[in-house]
Amino acid sequence: QVQLVESGGGLVQAGGSLRLSCAASGRPLSTISVAWFRQAPGKEREFVSVFTWNGGVTYDDVSVKGRFTISRDPAKNTMYLQMNSLKPEDTAVYYCAAKSRDRSGGTYRTMREYDYWGQGTQVTVSS
Repeated sequence: QVQLVESGGGLVQAGGSLRLSCAASGRPLSTISVAWFRQAPGKEREFVSVFTWNGGVTYDDVSVKGRFTISRDPAKNTMYLQMNSLKPEDTAVYYCAAKSRDRSGGTYRTMREYDYWGQGTQVTVSS
């Protein structure tokens, strides 16, 4: 069992930065892949980025690549999402999600691949 707790959301002006945290408990990060998804009002939840259990990193190329950076701190068992050059269209609830290395494979980009979810943290970018 894995528990995930997000934090770090808030209100920021366009062009600003935020760093989201996802604290994991129950399993070390070396045994799980952790992804960030986001859901804007009235829209479906969408993939943002993933850091796989063995160190692979992928971003959604269209919306966030070049502006967002995913990283992890094994000592704190925490995953981070550094978001720079924020735009109003980045406004959403951001969720972290995890799946065991035993379920490696797939695209890592779809919600159904993940077994564990955090409660989400709101990010609002004003213009």
